Amino acid sequence: MRTALLTCLFLVAAAPETAAAHAADPRMAVWTMDEASGSSWMTDVSGHGHHGRIGPEVGTGLTAGYVRGYRFERLEPDTPPTRPGHLVIVSDHSDLDPGDRNFAVTMRLRTTHKFGNIVQKGQATVAGGSWKVQIPNGRATCTYRGSRGTIELIAPYKINDGDWHVVRCIRLRDQVILAIDGFRAASREGWTGTISNNWPVTIGGKIDCDQIDVGCDYYAGDLDWVKVEAS
Repeated sequence: MRTALLTCLFLVAAAPETAAAHAADPRMAVWTMDEASGSSWMTDVSGHGHHGRIGPEVGTGLTAGYVRGYRFERLEPDTPPTRPGHLVIVSDHSDLDPGDRNFAVTMRLRTTHKFGNIVQKGQATVAGGSWKVQIPNGRATCTYRGSRGTIELIAPYKINDGDWHVVRCIRLRDQVILAIDGFRAASREGWTGTISNNWPVTIGGKIDCDQIDVGCDYYAGDLDWVKVEAS
C-alpha cells in the first residue's frame, strides 16, 4: 500500500501559485510554464530571477483544461544528432544547488512514454555532485549525488499513464524521499553530503551528450510546473 507523506518537513507542498509567501519562504525557483506559444524565455516567479532559455523545439502554450504548460516531443533514444533545442536551460546559481541544505524538486507532469531526464543540474561524473529527476521505464526516479555518496530512489509503480502526476524528490540530512501525488513512494536513510556544481539546470534532457557514447535522455511528455526549494 502506498504510504501517505504526512510530514510537512521544511517545504510547502502546495502548487506554486498557492505557496505561502513569507520571509522564510524556501522557494528558490518556481517555473509555472505559463508562457504563450512561441515564447523563448521561461519566467521564474519566485522573485529570485532564475529565468530560463526555452529551446525552439519545446512546445509552449500547451492548454489542457485549466492547465497551461510545455510539451516535449518524443525523440529516438541514443540516435544522433543531438537536439539542444529540446531543452530549457537555466544558468548556474547557488540557489539551485543543495549545498548542505535540505532540498526538494517538485514538478507536475503527464506522459505516456517510458524514458527521459525531466530536470537535472549536473551529470553523473561532474565535479561537485549532481541531482536529477527522470522517468526510466515509466517509473519516477530521483537521484542525489554528493560528497558523501549517492542515493537513487525508483518508484515501485509506473506513472506513464497519460494522467497528470506530481513528483517530489526531497533530500534531508538523514534521508531521501520520493513522493508521488502526495504519497511516499520510496525512501532511504542516509546523508549524501554537499552537492554544488557550476552546471546549469536543464529541463528536458542532458546538455553534454552526443547520442553515441553519452545519450541525451530527452524527456517526452508534458510539464505543468517545476519548483526548487531549499532550507
